[in-house]
Amino acid sequence: MGCAPSIHVSQSGVIYCRDSDESNSPHQTTTISQGTAATLHGLFIKTDAADNIPSVLAYQSRHTRTNSRRDRRDNSGGQCCIEAETQTSHTSVKVSATEVHFGPMKLTQEPVQVLLIFAKEDSQSDGFWWACERAGYRCSVARTPESALECFLDKQHEIIVIDARHARYFDAEAVCRSIRATKPSEHTVILAVVPQIQPGQEESSVLPLLNAGFNRRFFENSSTTTCYNELIQLEHGEVRSLFKLRACNSVFIALEHCQEAVEITSEDHIIQYVNPAFERMMGYCKGELIGKELTVLPKSDKNRADLLDTINMCIKKGKEWQGMYYARRKSGDSIQQHVKITPVMGQGGKIRHFVSIKRLCSDNNKQVYKIHRDEKYCGENSQTESLSSRHKDRRKESIDVKSITSRGSDAPSLQNRRYSSMAKIHSMTIEAPITKVINIINAAQENSPVTVAEALDRVLEILRTTELYSPQLGSKDDDPHTSDLVGGLMTDGLRKPSGNDIFSKNVTQIQSHLVMPTTPNDIPPRIAQLLNNEEMWDFNILDLEAATNKRPLTYLGLKIFARFGVCEFLNCTEATLKSWLQVIEANYHASNSYHNSTHAADVLHATAYFLQKERVKGSLDQLDEVAALIAATVHDVDHPGRTNSFLCNAGSELAVLYNDMAVLESHHAALAFQLTTRDRQCNVFINMERTQYRTLRQAIIDMVLATEMTKHFEHVNKFVNSINKPIAAIEETSSNSEGCDCECPASIKNSPENRLLIKRMLIKCADVANPCRPLELCIEWAGRISEEYFAQTDEEKRQGLPVVMPVFDRNTCSIPKSQISFIDYFITDMFDAWDAFANLPGLMQHLAENHKYWKALDEMKCKSLRPPPDL
Repeated sequence: MGCAPSIHVSQSGVIYCRDSDESNSPHQTTTISQGTAATLHGLFIKTDAADNIPSVLAYQSRHTRTNSRRDRRDNSGGQCCIEAETQTSHTSVKVSATEVHFGPMKLTQEPVQVLLIFAKEDSQSDGFWWACERAGYRCSVARTPESALECFLDKQHEIIVIDARHARYFDAEAVCRSIRATKPSEHTVILAVVPQIQPGQEESSVLPLLNAGFNRRFFENSSTTTCYNELIQLEHGEVRSLFKLRACNSVFIALEHCQEAVEITSEDHIIQYVNPAFERMMGYCKGELIGKELTVLPKSDKNRADLLDTINMCIKKGKEWQGMYYARRKSGDSIQQHVKITPVMGQGGKIRHFVSIKRLCSDNNKQVYKIHRDEKYCGENSQTESLSSRHKDRRKESIDVKSITSRGSDAPSLQNRRYSSMAKIHSMTIEAPITKVINIINAAQENSPVTVAEALDRVLEILRTTELYSPQLGSKDDDPHTSDLVGGLMTDGLRKPSGNDIFSKNVTQIQSHLVMPTTPNDIPPRIAQLLNNEEMWDFNILDLEAATNKRPLTYLGLKIFARFGVCEFLNCTEATLKSWLQVIEANYHASNSYHNSTHAADVLHATAYFLQKERVKGSLDQLDEVAALIAATVHDVDHPGRTNSFLCNAGSELAVLYNDMAVLESHHAALAFQLTTRDRQCNVFINMERTQYRTLRQAIIDMVLATEMTKHFEHVNKFVNSINKPIAAIEETSSNSEGCDCECPASIKNSPENRLLIKRMLIKCADVANPCRPLELCIEWAGRISEEYFAQTDEEKRQGLPVVMPVFDRNTCSIPKSQISFIDYFITDMFDAWDAFANLPGLMQHLAENHKYWKALDEMKCKSLRPPPDL
């Protein structure tokens, strides 16, 4: 036993009792309120300061709580003892705070507080008291409605248990309503304890309790375990949910202070929330917007007609949309905004809300709208009033929205510019044809069967790649000849870190001096005789090469250009044209086995041949023809006899100049115009009208760049899809109907876009037409290109550079295999498409025969151009 307790009365009339031997322990302190007497550890105390005692009686130990009922029994007379109105227990069970994750937020939940409102102590109140002790909850007991409300406002308990069994003490529903009338109660669960249902008695409706503000009903059961289970379920259910909702207050405060305009709508586009920044931007107040449909608000007429449909189609699929949008303010002004709309998924995986974040366009900052300091928002609550009071530093007349969003730092303005750029990009891509295609497919998926929707998903994956026209090798991956050809012709090579990475040698020694034309004389008889046959596909360019001492381009060019009236179109003399041809030919490298002026003359011949075909002639005008002939003439000028991959790996000056992209083709086109315009004597464009010259120049450049092999499959597939298939469909329809209109394909062939595709296809086929030439010419050209590739491989090994086409090793290469791979992978499909348009039966026959020849050599295990004499 300790010493007698010491008793102290404060000036406010509060009586404190402390055991003298435990004076340092706060847990043994008892406070008495609103009464003149109470029993403390068997000691009867009286005071005259009863009216000033606060209404809290705290039993801070289990010992005090358990003795309370015995103390009352000892004072059963009750003349001097008044039951304490409120008791609070701090449990001896140590319960640590609980970590709760709410979306991206990490929260800490303190131990639950429980308020028991029972007029009299009985087994039921004790059951809940001990249940709180077991669960580690902090428990308070209130005896009157007044003390219950006072205690709740002080501690804001998570759970309240109200005794609704005995109406004679207090009205439980009235107590619940009084608590629900306070703001803190929105995060509190209130439980009603009701009597047990007697046998044969009908269960009463729970609606009166719900209407009064109760959350749950608990049938009387004094078992501590039953009470414990009920409280634990409440904690992990409603209490945890309300705790998370309480954390939302911080999010709303952030939204209220956010400088970006935020609008939240339902899935049906009913406005549910707008923040003050939105009110300032649009000129509306919350009361005018909340609950209204977006469709009833005025719209700006500056948006595209289909923009809203595009936005809705995107967000209804759960995808975020971002772009530029014109909105109409309450005043009627249209303002341009950067808008980002994010769908929010909810129950059942369905969209429940749309969150829109809006900023003024940077260009719109010039259009300053005024916000008056004394502007009153209708329907504002105390929170918005306090918010507006924080902005008393606003200028008296008006402020610029830009000053709000960028005040105090330049960083937000940089962010705005970045946001502006991204929004403009999104806005521009909406107009792109590929985006329209993707949107159509997305719309088609909505009502498609699962198998179709999955197939369309795969289609979308393919459409979103950058290599739309480059086929995968598939089984050809196992063919080293095909792989090396693709790697060497369709890539820019891979850099290999080594001492030879910087390759300073200039591989192109440009002959910049002008080669003056000779006095015009009659063409030598032998050359003239050879040129008589130049309109035929079987024309032998190699004979002309020998007759002209490896300068066939000038002679063939003069003949073909005269036939197409090029001088008349360009308004230049024959002497100027001859000077130009001589300058261009002089800048081809005669030392190259393949890429020399003979190859240029061969491509010019093929181009002229294709231009004479009826369907080609009917699709192109004279400017297109002149552009094609000039492009064929210059398409490989100053070619170094090495591929783009080699130049990039070697770090050549040309590769550096053109950023490793279309290096040779860019150089050919640029040098051709440099050589042409350098001297008036060879400037065939000098007398052209400026606009016509610009058109011609662009056509020539486009055709020369089309010879780059990295875009091979793109050009071929576009030609097939835009020209071959539509023409075939029209012709098939016409053949099946009477009175067919033969001019139907003209609308397809003569459009500017399709004429561009035809010219590209024409020069591409002319550039690689060697496999379609007569067999002897095909064999000679195969030997020449192989020798050039052999020389490149030799130099790559000498320089320590990556070998981009290892199969072209002169000691091991099989020329037949390389030709078969080239024909199968590059030539067959392209010439099938070109033949379907231009009608070239002779070429296709040569191609089939030449392919058969190379196949026969390969089957004989022959690696050379011709079979051994003994075979």
